Amino acid sequence: MTQRTVTQPSGMFISFEGIDGAGKSTHIEALVSAFKAQYGANKVLHTREPGGTPLAEKLRQLILNDAMDALTEAYLIFAARRDHVNQVIAPALACGDVLLCDRFTDATFAYQGGGRGFDLNVLSTLEQWTQTQNKQLLQPQLTLWFDLPAEVAAERLAGARVPDKFEAQPVEFFRQVAHGYQKRMDADPARFVKINANQNRDAVWAEVLQAVRAKGYLA
Repeated sequence: MTQRTVTQPSGMFISFEGIDGAGKSTHIEALVSAFKAQYGANKVLHTREPGGTPLAEKLRQLILNDAMDALTEAYLIFAARRDHVNQVIAPALACGDVLLCDRFTDATFAYQGGGRGFDLNVLSTLEQWTQTQNKQLLQPQLTLWFDLPAEVAAERLAGARVPDKFEAQPVEFFRQVAHGYQKRMDADPARFVKINANQNRDAVWAEVLQAVRAKGYLA
């Protein structure tokens, strides 16, 4: 059997996407541990959106809890993202680190574009303004989308915690979010891997490992 050669990725950026209850947070922590075991703890960074910097974490609280119109919401999300990119993501990638992010811009297109029905052209413009680095659009090399029926996610979250304003949305909202993720995947299929999150934890983890190993990122 031929053994796959795995080398240290130079500035590896992996994002985890999906609605709350899909299990992505559990598996991102496991993948962080796997990367640290292979590349060293000081070469692996775990972050999230909205958030990841002191300023972005303050904006996160506003975004998740305060009432506002869709455009204001989009502005705040991309403002948080801009600070996150400048302060954390771009420097980490420039150092050749492995960066795993719990949600990135695909979530904005899914939640604000799909769920809220906000103008995708405006989101695309904000994306270009916010994520252009050295005349190139900064995107993850790999996006793992944890796909789960909205009804199942609602059952998993029932009584787990006090919901924020997104988690409190009706099931139909999350169906539209899923459509938003599907559109993003259709537009960039080489970057996405859809993970079937409607199965037991070991089976989901097996799919995550398969996706990462298929890219040559882990032994």
